[in-house]
Amino acid sequence: MMEKRIKVLVVDDSAIVRQTLTEILCSDPGIEVIGAASDPFAAAKKIQEIIPDVITLDIEMPKMDGLTFLQKIMDQNPIPVVICSSLTASGSESAIKALEYGAVEIITKPKMGTKQFLEESKIHICDVVKAASQVNVRRKTVWQVKVQPKLSADAVIEKPTNKAMIETTEKVVVVGASTGGTEALKVFLEMFPMDSPGIVIVQHMPEHFTTAFAKRLDGICRISVKEASDGDAVIRGRALIAPGNKHLLLKRSGARYFVEVKEGPLVSRHRPSVDVLFRSGARYAGKNAVGVIMTGMGDDGAKGMLELKESGAYNIAQDEKTCVVFGMPHEAIKLGAVDKALPLERIAGEVLKICS
Repeated sequence: MMEKRIKVLVVDDSAIVRQTLTEILCSDPGIEVIGAASDPFAAAKKIQEIIPDVITLDIEMPKMDGLTFLQKIMDQNPIPVVICSSLTASGSESAIKALEYGAVEIITKPKMGTKQFLEESKIHICDVVKAASQVNVRRKTVWQVKVQPKLSADAVIEKPTNKAMIETTEKVVVVGASTGGTEALKVFLEMFPMDSPGIVIVQHMPEHFTTAFAKRLDGICRISVKEASDGDAVIRGRALIAPGNKHLLLKRSGARYFVEVKEGPLVSRHRPSVDVLFRSGARYAGKNAVGVIMTGMGDDGAKGMLELKESGAYNIAQDEKTCVVFGMPHEAIKLGAVDKALPLERIAGEVLKICS
């Protein structure tokens, strides 16, 4: 018996984007594009004919902008929406606003001309749509999506040695998140006081989007939040977020922690990869680290979190009830890598207690 395919409606004013997205999505046997619309009014007519499981939606369109249409969808007939934006400097702020209005995730519009980029985008776009299909006002079982062969953190950083790290008075917090993570991180980071331990974060996010995301969080949190630059020090009262399309590693020189922003292949099918960050935390912080894994589809971060635990770190997972998608925390729990699973609103308090 064939599994039910995910029905997707593509909404974008660009004919090229509509065609490219349709081809990418239809290449996955688990996805079916039921239609494409050039503006929200045409999309509304198609929705009346057949309700999609997921809508991909542009922000800037004629007749009605995507944000207004998104609000109407969420008010009248909630359907998981993935914003498909070119993420220009001005568009990034709109994309962030879309997440506040209820969009599930952000993906980049396909860039033509580079075969490798298109292949990487193809995997990412299909994964995001599959994750979005699991988000519903009615809670349902997370689908076990078959993943393609993927690289491990070995492609970027060597495994941690068995040599125990010398404990210092400074703790460092390493965090991984994916689908639903943008809002989860907002809740998490808002709870930290100004003298909190240094925090290093990987959130699966497109290139050029993380600068605006970090700026948004910096404006609402008591701690400083910035997009990480190579060599940035990990200091108290500051959170560093991995730049989109770059790996982020924790490093240590004496008692000083800093980060390395690094090129490299997709790891666990992601760049940045949570597995890479967590392995670096195990290698350079060990028992000085606190690991946190949050909402997200797939298993990126699970193996890295086990390495953290084996190095002496204390690990926390977001619980199923408060996750948009329980994939990443669930995989880490299954490996025995998690010390405690907590509701989102209690994680920051637990981190502060461990670090005190």
